Amino acid sequence: MHAIQAAARSATPTCPGLSPRNLTRPAAVTALRPPDNQLLAALPPVDRERWSRDLERVEMPLGQVLYESGHSVHHVYFPTTAIVSLLNLTADGDGAEVAMVGNDGVVGVPLLMGGVSTNGRAVVQSAGQGYRMRGAVALAEFNRGGAVMQVLLHYVQALLTQMAQVAICYRHHSVDQQLCRLILLSLDRIQGPHLLATQEGLAGRLGVRRESVTAAALTLQHAGLIRYSRGHLEVLDRAGMEDRACECHGVVKRECDRLMPLKQLLRAVPCNI
Repeated sequence: MHAIQAAARSATPTCPGLSPRNLTRPAAVTALRPPDNQLLAALPPVDRERWSRDLERVEMPLGQVLYESGHSVHHVYFPTTAIVSLLNLTADGDGAEVAMVGNDGVVGVPLLMGGVSTNGRAVVQSAGQGYRMRGAVALAEFNRGGAVMQVLLHYVQALLTQMAQVAICYRHHSVDQQLCRLILLSLDRIQGPHLLATQEGLAGRLGVRRESVTAAALTLQHAGLIRYSRGHLEVLDRAGMEDRACECHGVVKRECDRLMPLKQLLRAVPCNI
């Protein structure tokens, strides 16, 4: 169970979210595409237009630490093609993923809730892109109330549901079922059936030994549900994966769909501002 420690050692030594002076400022957003991130898509057009002036498009490389336990959070992130793990760690550095954030939401909820820091770590587990906003601006937007606050609170409720269900999953379900849940929740937060995921990374997220993930992945591969090779995982039979998974994926997905109904939102908003 030292995969998380290994991931932390390979990540950027200085947390980008904690040291703005060490960051290369990305190009300003000239054409915000709200559907790329479901939470941004849920904002009323007038709020999205105002937010677009403060959002920066950023690369989110594998292993990047967005915030660290005990440190202040200076930015919030809205992933579009990246997946970020929210990890809780023991004093020895072991731990597990308590939730994941992709194009469904925002990384930095503790700051929005008024907390300056958090006892967890946010690490990019699948490289991609996203938007970044300064924490002070995001907090001011949240405190405006109205539709912005409602959308963000709906997302917080969905995130809490995910955290609670993941805790149950760790306690009551097999590694095979947990791996199915992890893969399906990841696919819900990106586009397409492909994931970039090492066995060591998956083991670290689940808080289990790498050998356990290897055995579970081989079982899924022999059943014709996935194809896995050199860090590339492809789901071949999504319906079969859902049948094999425990109920946890379905519980989280239904609650997210209820609180952030993407299809209705995309019909109501234009793709570009």
